[in-house]
This record gives sequence, structure tokens and C-alpha cells, in this order.
Amino acid sequence: MLKSSKRVILSSIYVSQIDGTNPIERIKEKTAWSDDQINSEIDDLIKNQFVNEDKKSLTESGRSSLKVVLAGGVFDIIHPGHIYTLNAAKELGDVLVVVVATDNTTVKMKKRQPLHSQEQRQELVNSLSMVDLCLIGQEDDIFKTVNNVRPQIIALGYDQVHQEKAITEGCKKINLDAKVARLQSPIPDSSSSKIQKEYGESIHGI
Repeated sequence: MLKSSKRVILSSIYVSQIDGTNPIERIKEKTAWSDDQINSEIDDLIKNQFVNEDKKSLTESGRSSLKVVLAGGVFDIIHPGHIYTLNAAKELGDVLVVVVATDNTTVKMKKRQPLHSQEQRQELVNSLSMVDLCLIGQEDDIFKTVNNVRPQIIALGYDQVHQEKAITEGCKKINLDAKVARLQSPIPDSSSSKIQKEYGESIHGI
């Protein structure tokens, strides 16, 4: 079983492979390690065939040793339901990748313009401690992002309309064996749309 320090490195390299960032800098953000300590840990992972010689990519063994969870949503206003759901999603694996819906998709789903742009929502979700990486989704095919991330688990929020069967079948088409987990929220009435509506009503009532 891998030590937690090794999982930090593998997770950081995995995320860096997707977003093109420097894995060393990402590891430094998560730890207080020196460059020598980081390189020593990576060299050990290379020796055990979890990391490739380039120090920037995982071997097949390294990737399969990580349990990646994928979650998605609009995340226009972050509320307690989101925090609970994302924490629950992170507990299912080692790495949590979150996909925010594009502005156009949000309009189709919510029948309104989002308060924040897709880039703002991405930045907001990326700032949450339990999230390892936040991506902006694909409008034409959600499975393009799924194929890029290759998660072992796809976590659905309590209020998401996606059907587990449709997602499972879509994963099979890209040769991905992923489990679908439906997460429950302790605050089922909490939603961005409701918060926005109540806020608007309170303003008009002043």
C-alpha cells in the first residue's frame, strides 16, 4: 500500500498531465517539502515503476494505483450542499476532478444566465480545498471530458438529472469501466437557483 506522501506526488503528477502545469510546483503547494525531498520521493516512485523517467507522467501502474473521482455541476453560487457533496465525492477516492458546465449549457439547464462566467466558476471551484482540479466542460459531448480524466468513479449530486444507466453506457463506448455513485445532500432544499430567487425577493422587500 502506498504511503500518503507517495499519493500526494502521484495525484499531483496526474493533475499536471491534464492541465499542463508543473507537478513540482503543485507538490510544493500541497507540502512543505524541499526540492531534494520531492526529487528523492519521485526517484523512488520511478524505481518502483509508478512514475516515468521524465518525472512528469505516470506509468500504467502509477495511474491505476490512483482512484480518481469525477463530479460535475454548474456551481454558480457555492452553498453548503455543494460543500457536503464535494467532500463526500473526495472521500470516494484519492483525486477529485470537478467539471463546471459552460455558460451555454447552464442557460439550457437553468433557463437563465449564470451570475458568474464559466471561468469565474472554474476559479471558484478550484479554490476549494477538497478539489484537486476543476475543468470547464465540453458542450457537444460530456464524454470527451470523461475520456480525458478517465475516472474510476463518477459522482452525481442528489439533484442532478443525469441517469446512472446512460452514464454507464456512455463510459462503455469509450472503454471505461467507471462506477456511478449518487451522493445525497443533507440540505436537499439548498440550490443556487433557490438562493438567487430568495435573495432577489429579499432585496425587493426592502
